[in-house]
Amino acid sequence: MRLTLSERGSADADTVWRRYAHPDRWPDWAPQIRSVEAEGALRPGMRGRVRPVVGPAVRFVVTAVDHDARTWSWRVRTGPVRLLLEHAVDPWGSSGARTRLTLTGAAPVVLAYAPLARWALRRLVRP
Repeated sequence: MRLTLSERGSADADTVWRRYAHPDRWPDWAPQIRSVEAEGALRPGMRGRVRPVVGPAVRFVVTAVDHDARTWSWRVRTGPVRLLLEHAVDPWGSSGARTRLTLTGAAPVVLAYAPLARWALRRLVRP
């Protein structure tokens, strides 16, 4: 299943992108994430683990990053569960941003994660 979520807010696109680009800051806007184990800024091939508030750690690998276009994608897995997440940030209005997330994976996983992802995206685009 493939599902795209989108949120708009008053944080500017550069601010939103910086929040994505530094995995150690993900828990600041993604309340479902307790911590992230990864080295440095977002880059293709980066590997790490996301530790959620509830449940086991999730391994990830960043598959693509385009800092100029403000897009990136990553694959996550825990046990047999696999998910591809594709992110984009665009300017919106006079000073805000829109972020998009496309989730691709098994329907039960995508549908279960979508409400948490939408909540995090709303927080991501806040000033």
